[in-house]
Amino acid sequence: MKKSLLALAALGAFAGVAHAQSSVTLYGIIDEGFNINTNAGGKHLYNLSSGVLQGSRFGLRGTEDLGGGLKALFVLENGFDVNTGKLGQGGLMFGRQAYVGMSSQFGTVTLGRQYDSVVDYVGPLEAGDQWGGYIAAHPDDLDNFNNAYRTNNTVKYTSANYGGLTFGGTYSFGGQAGNFSANQIWSLGAGYSNGPLVLGAGYLNARTPANPGGLFNTASTTSPAASAVSFTTNPVYAGYQSANTYQVAGLGGAYTFGAATVGLTYSNVQFYGLGTTSATIFNRGSTATFNNGELNFKYQLTPALLVGAAFDYTRGTAVNRTNGAPTEHADYYQGALGIDYFLSKRTDVYVISVFQQASGTDSTGNSAHASINGLTASSNNRQFTARVGIRHKF
Repeated sequence: MKKSLLALAALGAFAGVAHAQSSVTLYGIIDEGFNINTNAGGKHLYNLSSGVLQGSRFGLRGTEDLGGGLKALFVLENGFDVNTGKLGQGGLMFGRQAYVGMSSQFGTVTLGRQYDSVVDYVGPLEAGDQWGGYIAAHPDDLDNFNNAYRTNNTVKYTSANYGGLTFGGTYSFGGQAGNFSANQIWSLGAGYSNGPLVLGAGYLNARTPANPGGLFNTASTTSPAASAVSFTTNPVYAGYQSANTYQVAGLGGAYTFGAATVGLTYSNVQFYGLGTTSATIFNRGSTATFNNGELNFKYQLTPALLVGAAFDYTRGTAVNRTNGAPTEHADYYQGALGIDYFLSKRTDVYVISVFQQASGTDSTGNSAHASINGLTASSNNRQFTARVGIRHKF
């Protein structure tokens, strides 16, 4: 009897130690607000929408200390629409992130559905990731700085912090028998943070599958990249879905002067190998290129009040058509303003406004229409949107 009691006591003590070395956290964000869109396909639109400043979500994250500096970890993160309760990211249960991995003094390796290196190292330096939300992202988020597309089937490495320097990379398996390169996505990036200075750089390369256009398929859970938006409804680059490769190279930096922060980002986006299907107006093998530059500014007026402003310029090159006539290049000019007031550490109210003007010829071969990210494209070359919202973190 005494031995049994001693055994139970020992097991209880062991369970207590194991519990102390493990942790699981439930977290989330609820972001809701009222929007005005002056030109949604030719009509004014007034509506409520969820997850503009930050995507509405709830998630679980956990770690277990395995000893010797080694830890096991996981994240399961769901996206949802506050107004309807429906799942985000194309209806996926954990569409934002879902991964498991190990960390040590040498860095972290994770496996699952994750963000690429452009998102990790350059994305946080654009206005959309700070105070502007997805409507302040670059036109149709063509460079993925605002994380419109996540990668499935991904192995990711993130380094430890070496005096402010971090680096990492991802590789996403295509999963197509007999064709190793089809569907594959890989990225590399690095960041540096030291006092008032923050720098970031990233590169992303994605190969299309046997069915071009499927790279950004929202419905497929096996597609290497799945999103909450449809590739074919983004006129800035929808006409380039016949490309066999999508490539992004991005740079960014920010410097803080007291309460003010000035930031710059640049991206070069290329759609290689156009014309791989018959349903295209472009010469087979041609390339479409975009160059994007953003200047952003934010000022912490008080500990509770932040104001921000940004200007973004995107230029798309001309591409030769199958009829021999090149398209005209496209230009997109965009300005954004934002005010964010924190009622507490967890709750804030905000106002965001964005204006965009387009000119030239877009990817469909038609006159370029304004297309603010995440919204129905304009019926002409101008579009304005404004939002008043509330965000609560838990």
